[in-house]
Amino acid sequence: MISRRGFLGSLGGAAAQPARRRPNVVLILADDLGYGELGFQGNSEISTPHLDSIARGGVRFTNGYVTAPFCTPSRAGLITGRYQTRFGHEMNVVGKKNLDPAVGLPLQEKTIADHLKPLGYATGVIGKWHLGGDPRFHPQRRGFDEFFGFLHEGHFYLPPPYRGGVTRLRVKEPPYDDDNPVMRGTVPITEKEYLTTAFAREAEAFIDRHRARPFFLYLPFNAIHSPMQAEVAALKEFEYIRDEQRRVFAAMLRSMDNAVGRVLERLRQHGLEEDTLVVFLSDNGGPTAELTSSNAPLRGGKGQLFEGGIRVPFAMQWKGRLPAGQTSHRPVISLDILPTALAAAGGPVPANLDGRDLLAQTNRREERTLFWRYGANIALRRGDWKLVRQGSGVFALFHLGEDPGEKRDRLADQPGIARALRADLERMDASMVERLW
Repeated sequence: MISRRGFLGSLGGAAAQPARRRPNVVLILADDLGYGELGFQGNSEISTPHLDSIARGGVRFTNGYVTAPFCTPSRAGLITGRYQTRFGHEMNVVGKKNLDPAVGLPLQEKTIADHLKPLGYATGVIGKWHLGGDPRFHPQRRGFDEFFGFLHEGHFYLPPPYRGGVTRLRVKEPPYDDDNPVMRGTVPITEKEYLTTAFAREAEAFIDRHRARPFFLYLPFNAIHSPMQAEVAALKEFEYIRDEQRRVFAAMLRSMDNAVGRVLERLRQHGLEEDTLVVFLSDNGGPTAELTSSNAPLRGGKGQLFEGGIRVPFAMQWKGRLPAGQTSHRPVISLDILPTALAAAGGPVPANLDGRDLLAQTNRREERTLFWRYGANIALRRGDWKLVRQGSGVFALFHLGEDPGEKRDRLADQPGIARALRADLERMDASMVERLW
């Protein structure tokens, strides 16, 4: 268990120690990765040693959440530290909407990069943006010095004809690459390397360029989002998996784990491990039917406000500053990452943020309230109790401490708790705005 003195423990007297540079921040985001798929989450079928090392070197959050069960709104909450329903960025953006110049992260909202840049940070995003395809929403107009990646929801992992060096299973795949090129800055390029590996290459180069100053690297992989494409070498490691769909998924996950390993190794090579806060999480739960990405033991998945859609693998490491090998069961959420990064950097934490500084908190049980809204779907967690309405208009009540799989609806036998949570939910909902699109 984590000490009641908080994660930093005896470092509360850090002011008396020699001055240190502001810490680097590396934020790694997986796409559509289910709660139960990593070694540090108990999966023994697919080894993920590099991702596991983040949890082993720091803290694993068993109740780690994102703000939405889909890509776009989840990323909007993550990058601003504010519930995206506060500024209308509520729905997912796919297909032709990606090209709508009115659709994107509202310009009045500040990103993590906007906050860290004035503190002297070099800022870069490498990977999937999905917060607006119009030039005014481009990452380099949202606080980032550098961008390598693509702007919309998905991308093939190799250039046309998409088959060289990969096996691809046919699922319902939108035309991911139409008007969605890989870009360096604002210039479209042809990327010939497997895209997950290319993102690792670019992340290594970013660290090389900026190792002498504090940097913020946002690394949102598109793995393991469809289309299902895997490197042949990775596939060979999983010949023991008989189901072809599952085998391709495992190989894609292995490639992402290897990519994360390269980034962590580059930090070590430059002696930056103790100067770098590393955070890893997924943008939402796994779409189990399509990818085989398991959310076990949770109920539901991507697109739902049951736990499988919003509770995700979540780990944080800061060598020499965070105790290693810790497990925290208290609820945390992606909104906490921005204030944590700002506090670590010694910068001011704006009062309008919805998250909390994870470095300053303890592991005591608390009645923290978390809120979700996605169209007609709405939920609220307070302490171990969760009230949720998934589309049908009928609320259900669950005690997550006793029933994380949300199998037993307690609405009938706990009407008082249900009424109290409903009042909290309505109060939170009233503080949000109508969605923009």
